[in-house]
Amino acid sequence: MAPEANSTVPNGTTDHESSNSLIVSFGEMLIDFVPTESGVSLAEAPGFLKAPAGAPANVAIAVSKLGGKSAFVGKLGDDEFGHMLKEILVQNGVNSDGVVFDQAARTALAFITLRSDGEREFMFYRNPSADMLLTESELNLELIRKAKIFHYGSISLITEPCRSAHLRAMKVAKDGGAVLSYDPNLRLALWPSAEEAREQIMSIWEQANVIKISDNEFEFLTGHETIDDETAISLMHSGLKLLLITLGRHGCKYYTKHFHGMVEAFKVNPVDTTGAGDAFVGALLCKIAKDESIVENEASLKEVIRFANACGAITTTKKGAIPALPNEEEVLQLISGA
Repeated sequence: MAPEANSTVPNGTTDHESSNSLIVSFGEMLIDFVPTESGVSLAEAPGFLKAPAGAPANVAIAVSKLGGKSAFVGKLGDDEFGHMLKEILVQNGVNSDGVVFDQAARTALAFITLRSDGEREFMFYRNPSADMLLTESELNLELIRKAKIFHYGSISLITEPCRSAHLRAMKVAKDGGAVLSYDPNLRLALWPSAEEAREQIMSIWEQANVIKISDNEFEFLTGHETIDDETAISLMHSGLKLLLITLGRHGCKYYTKHFHGMVEAFKVNPVDTTGAGDAFVGALLCKIAKDESIVENEASLKEVIRFANACGAITTTKKGAIPALPNEEEVLQLISGA
């Protein structure tokens, strides 16, 4: 049944407005513990900063901070961390109607080692965590059907019942006409094996319309250390409108059915790269939600990627993911300053 035109959702927009531009992120949300000192091991770190995180949730908040409409679907522990995380979504203007709580399992935690160059290593506490236990029956299908873009990663594919919930949510979103956006966000430490990770990541590859991978993920999936156009183009499929390969401080390569190229990065002094890719994705999806035809016009697409690159760059200048996500004014300042 079609929603009434004047009904409202929690972030103050009408259902009609949300259905036109709503970006729904599906997956995990957790607490990152980031060391107060970079370049030391976890054991040597003198202290840790508590930071809300989880790639799909980061994307949802990145979208909202940039003025877009977003929602998050996932499961948290019925504990202080879980309720804190839901409140952070609400405070940042993200529709949290898709969030459910598990009374038995805890909210996931991750301890992060920051190398001196801002790159990261992870140690996870989730055995199992609440996000892994989301079931199909707990999905807010009404919210998912409203998505213009449905965004997800691969961590929710690792175990049941969350894997089945993920596949069901994708199908409902696709049947509702949503653009499917996929960022595998590889975390090898969470998978039983590299082979299983590769197999499961690729198992849903051909359903996505927009895919973002990092240079490291490109190497992992293809076995090629160098990102050559021929191998990148081989990853394209009939339904894929846009493939993006982020190169950190070197920028981003883009591939469509009709053209491909590269957009340079912005030069900043990185402190913590956590969330940079999610900021990039949030910015990109914000623009696509407003105008899907962007991916058909190379000049327009390059401008959007430049904007997304700026979002990613700003996020690396602060510790933690969500606290570092920029608003549009900050992004435009960096672009104009460059």
